[in-house]
Amino acid sequence: MADMQAGIGPFLGVFLQQHGWKTGPIGAVMSLGGVAGMLVTAPAGALVDATSRKRSWIILSGVLTVLASGLILLSQRFWVVAGSQVATAVAGAAIGPAVIGVTLGMVRQRRFNAQNGRNQAFNHAGNMVGAGLSGLLGWRFGFVAVFALAAVFAALSIASVLMIPRAAIDDRAARGLSGAGRAGRAPQGVNVLIECKPLLILAAALAAFHLGNAAMLPLYGLAVVGSRKADPAGFVAMTIVVAQGVMVITSLLAMRMADRRGYWLVMLIAFMVLPLRGLLAASLITPWGVWPVQALDGVGAGLQSVAAPGLVARIMDGTGRVNAAQGAVMTVQGLGAALSPALGGWIAQAFGYRAAFSLLGAFALISVGLWLGFAYLLKPACAQPPAGRRTGRA
Repeated sequence: MADMQAGIGPFLGVFLQQHGWKTGPIGAVMSLGGVAGMLVTAPAGALVDATSRKRSWIILSGVLTVLASGLILLSQRFWVVAGSQVATAVAGAAIGPAVIGVTLGMVRQRRFNAQNGRNQAFNHAGNMVGAGLSGLLGWRFGFVAVFALAAVFAALSIASVLMIPRAAIDDRAARGLSGAGRAGRAPQGVNVLIECKPLLILAAALAAFHLGNAAMLPLYGLAVVGSRKADPAGFVAMTIVVAQGVMVITSLLAMRMADRRGYWLVMLIAFMVLPLRGLLAASLITPWGVWPVQALDGVGAGLQSVAAPGLVARIMDGTGRVNAAQGAVMTVQGLGAALSPALGGWIAQAFGYRAAFSLLGAFALISVGLWLGFAYLLKPACAQPPAGRRTGRA
């Protein structure tokens, strides 16, 4: 499902450029989709909490992604393409919390960390294989083949979801209301999201991290390719493959580390990787530099992909708002990621690529500072067993 979730977005810019679009309108439609996805992620998480048809939301999102992508083949008018990107972003926003909810409902808190680690390993493997297949088929047969591949992924995803028995998903466990003594407990109000200090600190730390991280890869590609040191298509493909391959391994390692040492240490290591990556990127603007630079990206992102959802689920256990909290954290994180390309681009234009990489990496020092400064509050929340609940509220 990993590659299908993004639809044909990675190839959209090239396709529209071939149909006479300029870079300004291409960036505009992509930004519209990004903003729409960011705005609906938190409400989508709340909806996943409330509904007992979590499988249906995954299926509907997959179908909507493929249909919306197919519109671009029929018409390349601005508002048609913009509407397609908004629909795809909305569908993608619903898939994330829905998959987390289904997982939590199937395995409960006790086994969520292990299953989420496996989920993320397959997620990154799917991204890697899907990107490779899309690139190969797009090169051989054109853009229509990329759409066909997305449709095949959607069909396989829907079949997989339908193989999960409805009775296997405990709706109360899926929203964080399972456990001894909680059978009759009602979900807490949405205000629990802004009253939970560990959750707020986590969201702020992730926002600062992604403010520096999101622009790193595209800027590094521009720096190396712009110096005429690498083939554009081959280099960009290599950056994806290296990072996603490392993420597969680190996802599994994060699962084991979280079981033994708790989520606090896993997140700290993930935050500390970015400043080092920024310094390496500033020092190694060469084709072979993609290996250490993107390997570090794989370490940071792979650790976070397991630790962040697991930590939210643990912090919010017992509130009945687990998936709403997942959506809220993703929204704040997405805000940082959305601002990063513009910030990185202006820094690179004014001071050069080396300064941009160093300054972008430095944003993660804010995350490290928050994580260490509030360790007294975060460590109990990261390590507490699912039965012990709700420390750290204001």
